[in-house]
Amino acid sequence: MTPHLLITDDDDALRQSLGEAMQRHGFQVMLAADGQEALELVQATEIHLALVDVHMPRISGLQLIERLRGSDVQVPCILMSAALDETIRHEAELMHVFRVIDKPFRLAEISQTVRQGLAEHYGWAG
Repeated sequence: MTPHLLITDDDDALRQSLGEAMQRHGFQVMLAADGQEALELVQATEIHLALVDVHMPRISGLQLIERLRGSDVQVPCILMSAALDETIRHEAELMHVFRVIDKPFRLAEISQTVRQGLAEHYGWAG
């Protein structure tokens, strides 16, 4: 089975390039420009892991994760941001975010973190 990733970021260039790179790594990828789009995708299709930017219009990354945690969808989330602080890290910890990653990041770091999340939550190796 191919893992389904959701990449949610309001930076179009980052979202597209990260999506293409993760597809080359063998993942099925869905893209969302903000938290509202992400919620709609999660309700319409199966998602195994979400990469989520913190600062987005309409629904922020933390608000998205909070809504996911309050629903039937229990998907591991990796939170990404160029402007992380202790408050965001603490909120992420309280919401049981799988990992918090600083931007800019290396593709190898994201790919490895995604694989770790899938291994820990589903027992998938690869």
